[in-house]
Amino acid sequence: MRLAALFQKMHDRHPKLGKAVSLATATSVIAANSFGGAIPIWFMGATKIITGSAIADKTVIKIANHWINSNNAVIDKVLPKKDWRIDLPDDVNIDGKYLLVSNHQSWVDTSIVQYISEGRLPLTRFFTKFELIYIPIVGQTFYFLDFPMMRRHSKAAVAKNPALQGKDIKEAKRACALLKDKPFTLLNYLEGTRFTPTKRDKQNSPYTHLLRPRAGGLALAINALGEEIDGILDMTIVYPDGIPTYGDLWKGNIERLGVDVRYMQVPADLLASIKSGGYENDEAVKAKMFAWVEALWQQKDQRITEMLAEFEASPADINARQTCK
Repeated sequence: MRLAALFQKMHDRHPKLGKAVSLATATSVIAANSFGGAIPIWFMGATKIITGSAIADKTVIKIANHWINSNNAVIDKVLPKKDWRIDLPDDVNIDGKYLLVSNHQSWVDTSIVQYISEGRLPLTRFFTKFELIYIPIVGQTFYFLDFPMMRRHSKAAVAKNPALQGKDIKEAKRACALLKDKPFTLLNYLEGTRFTPTKRDKQNSPYTHLLRPRAGGLALAINALGEEIDGILDMTIVYPDGIPTYGDLWKGNIERLGVDVRYMQVPADLLASIKSGGYENDEAVKAKMFAWVEALWQQKDQRITEMLAEFEASPADINARQTCK
């Protein structure tokens, strides 16, 4: 508490200095954890791959959780006071197995997922490009932690070598299957990229705050993980003061933030069809999946509007609405 009070006083009295010191502190902690954890990650990760050791696997996860928890401690103790409104279901379990769907606005989003998950949800993984494996430390850590790493083949490559047809999907399923024997939160950004008004207008998106969603990644995860899934969660994240950069997070510039996480239900017949591979082989199932995702996105777009309005409402307005409920 003393450390947090010290940083708060610095931000109050000398804002520019406070931002600089917060950024420097965060950078130092992240760098120290990254380099300090590199050798243990490499050693235990290689042991896991070579021997299949469950102890090595758990140790890699513990190292990753330590790295994440250290970052979260910086958010709590080094950044200035925040109006962060976070709502998660009471019955999520750190030992559970979840798919997590979210809108995507900033590189900060994933750090926020890690922040809200501490002590509540299992370690978050997400689909990544296989090429990231060549990035020192980060790429190998993703691999050792069983992040589903996708090899994508262009239409031109498939045309030259038909044997590549469907290979990327098979590889993604194999990667997802590695999560079956452990708790996980598998994050999927259905928009496929970060939202900007320019991207929204270019694709003629029917939504105010969202790009058009893609259903393939979610369908693939449901098909690959099947009965292992304890629930599918829908996260909506808003930044009332504008979409931040990664540096904005560690400077303490994100004063207001809204996160709403709730369970979502896939219709039973659609869920059964996807689990049995219908999304890939049946156009009717694919059409039904797209219709369901679009309805979900319409609800999310409205929810974002409501969440943003809540930040602008006066306490009297909020009390009046709560009285009417």
